[in-house]
Amino acid sequence: MDSSQNDVTGKEILQHLKSIESRISKIETYLDLPAKTDEDIEEEPIISKKKSETDEELEFRIGQFWFAKLGIFVFLAGWLIGNTLPYEGFNQVIPVAIGFVTGLAAILAAIFFKNKFPHISGWILGSGFAILYIAALRMHYFSPVQVVADIVPILVIVYIVSFALILSGIKWGSTYITAFGFSLAYLSALIGDYSILIFLTITLLAIQSAYLKTKLNWTGLFNFTIVTAYLVHLIWFINNPLVGNQLELQINQPINLIFILLYVIVFTLAYFTSKKYDESLPTAMSFLVNTSMGYGLFLLITILSAPTLSQAYHLLASIIFLGFAILFFTKKSSKVATFYYAMTGYAALSIAIILQFDMPDFFMWLCFQSLLVVSTAVWFRSKFIIVANFIIFILIFLSFLILSGTTSGISISCGIVALLSARILNWKKDQLELKTEQMRNAYLLTALLIIPYSLYQMLPSGFVAFSWIGVAILYYVFSLLLKNVKYRYMSIATYLLTVVYVFVLGITSDETMFKILSFLVLGAALIILSIIYTRNKNKSTKQKESEG
Repeated sequence: MDSSQNDVTGKEILQHLKSIESRISKIETYLDLPAKTDEDIEEEPIISKKKSETDEELEFRIGQFWFAKLGIFVFLAGWLIGNTLPYEGFNQVIPVAIGFVTGLAAILAAIFFKNKFPHISGWILGSGFAILYIAALRMHYFSPVQVVADIVPILVIVYIVSFALILSGIKWGSTYITAFGFSLAYLSALIGDYSILIFLTITLLAIQSAYLKTKLNWTGLFNFTIVTAYLVHLIWFINNPLVGNQLELQINQPINLIFILLYVIVFTLAYFTSKKYDESLPTAMSFLVNTSMGYGLFLLITILSAPTLSQAYHLLASIIFLGFAILFFTKKSSKVATFYYAMTGYAALSIAIILQFDMPDFFMWLCFQSLLVVSTAVWFRSKFIIVANFIIFILIFLSFLILSGTTSGISISCGIVALLSARILNWKKDQLELKTEQMRNAYLLTALLIIPYSLYQMLPSGFVAFSWIGVAILYYVFSLLLKNVKYRYMSIATYLLTVVYVFVLGITSDETMFKILSFLVLGAALIILSIIYTRNKNKSTKQKESEG
């Protein structure tokens, strides 16, 4: 009996506690107070503990890593300053010997302490090679008396040091050491100041970086090599002022243009030989830098040096870039690379056309080039190329109007190109899954404006109305043949434009005969058009009634 009473009492106590807890929870909710848990009780000590550990870790990182690297940098800077002083009245072999001994000692120390001090061994290794490099240069530079008068042995030594550093960086798996080796190799080429040596060095380093990009996916080193390669070539083109040459342009060596295209090819092929291909931001930046800097330098040199057959060089560049665009589209299904390489190829083709033909004839060829761009853009399924091409097409036509000062058959050609471009965009649009309705309308509107304007500028005022009526009739015929209502709208718009022109001509013109003929011909054409629309409307009504 007592046991059952105790059970009842215990249950009542539990229920009472739950009731109190529920009320407290409601009060906290009403007052918008955060509920405190057991974890909150220990939160402040844990946070303090973590903060203390973080401060201690930062202290050790500064003392262990930053001070070591800063110390090596300060020591290296001091040594380089000391070993580049002239020391007149002193045996110049001694600083060279000290430099080689110090550099070799640093390299051996880096190898020995690689496992024990991995965080600074790489810095020591790079410093050792830098000391060797400066020691080799001191045999020819930085001293009042040259230890070695001929630059060729010096170049051999600095190239050996540079490529030994590159191999060491690859073996150690360090992109930073390898990039430092690349920098020394570029510097060696500039110090040599031989054109073919500079070109071959850039090409060799481009091949090496492409290989490392393919095998080790060193994208950072790859992008660094792309930028540096074109900058070094640019320094050569302005006569390599780094070695004290007077600033001037190298205009007598057109073979350098072939080497620029060779750099582009090597850097691009790295992505075709890679097992893994993606369109990440670093990859997209590689494409952008390679196409913009590569062709930008190519264009700059051809403009400033004006080599013979410049148009042939740009045509070759266009073939290369468009070829890569096709390969990226067919082999990699890449939208980004296809866009960059295609647009660069189109730009090269435009420059080739401008250099080949006189003004204003090249405007006509540029307009027809737009058809090629639209055709390939549809095949590439690239809306970006289509939009960019339309903007360029409009700029070409406006440039023609501004620069030529007169309107000729070239402007008519631009209008025809606009019509054909709209037709191409409509070609197999369903199969290609390319939604270009707005761009087709833009091209048709462009043609609607360009063709009447061109005829107005080219023909005597009395013949303008007749030509516009002919254009309107052609639009209507196109609508029947192509079964496209947009051409009927263009026909109607052209008729209305003709009406406005005829009434303005009737008020302002003194040519009575043409005024009368314009009114008669336009009136007859409008009546005939009205009869055609009436017949079509009746046929449509009867067909609906029969189906109903």
